[in-house]
Amino acid sequence: MHHVGSASPRIVAELAARHEGRSPVPADPQLLADYFVFRDFAHFIDLYLSVVDLIRDPEDVWILTHEVARELARQQVRYAELTVTPYSHVRRGIAALAFCEAIEDARKRAAADFGIELRWCFDIPGEAGLPAAEETLRIALDERPDGLISFGLGGPEIGVPRPQFKPYFDQARAAGLRSVPHAGETTGPQTIWDALHELGAERIGHGISAAQDPRLLAYLAEQQIALEVCPTSNVRTRAVADLDEHPLRRLVDAGVLVTINSDDPPMFGTTLDDEYAVAARLLDIGPDGVAALARNAVTASFLDGTGKQRILAEIDTYLANRRG
Repeated sequence: MHHVGSASPRIVAELAARHEGRSPVPADPQLLADYFVFRDFAHFIDLYLSVVDLIRDPEDVWILTHEVARELARQQVRYAELTVTPYSHVRRGIAALAFCEAIEDARKRAAADFGIELRWCFDIPGEAGLPAAEETLRIALDERPDGLISFGLGGPEIGVPRPQFKPYFDQARAAGLRSVPHAGETTGPQTIWDALHELGAERIGHGISAAQDPRLLAYLAEQQIALEVCPTSNVRTRAVADLDEHPLRRLVDAGVLVTINSDDPPMFGTTLDDEYAVAARLLDIGPDGVAALARNAVTASFLDGTGKQRILAEIDTYLANRRG
């Protein structure tokens, strides 16, 4: 899930009210559902950036981060890796150090307040090109907040070829950050191949067009490279016509390591709970199958081994108690 895209209607409205008159975003939570109706992926990006514009100072960053953690904890999430786009905030006037200090302080407070652990993937907004890649890498390497574990690439895929970002991913990986670019959401399988071969992807954001390429499916399954699949998001941004056409089952049937994600949940009118329910329907699975998807998420995460075992044990205990 994305940092800004995870802001609840209440928080978006609160931020809009703080900056009233300087943003098209409604300050009434009831009006946000209509505001977040997207014609296509490009329109979604425009509206997403209008919410980014509401984040004007470090206090806004802290409030957003802490409230995202609160909502995740309400859904019993124990650990989450959020995609964060520092470039979008720095170019709007928040100093890189102040931004990183705000998310780190909120991360630590959230652990104490809600019992949830957050980690960061600093991603390049692809639509902003190589200058954004340069600045995102600089912030990642110079500031290196404690919660930073990975380096990503988001935004539109059409017209934003992945190979041009290779030097930046090479440097990030050399510094110990894991590679998690988006690919194959609104473009074909070649974008995923590029992310694998040029960017050294260890997980792929979305990756649903892999279903069009049997050789790619086999490769992903063999290498156990996880896809972060977000069913409702894919429908809301028109990447997929409707849920019944979603390729989730083809991915799972091919043996690909699939995780279930919510992307920008309030903007898409969903939650992580809802996405598991959607996956259960599309895959025709019960509690054991849903638990298997949750285990996939633990396996594909960059959490340490002890942390993974703790969460896996909790899933097993929950299932055992449910069976009674």
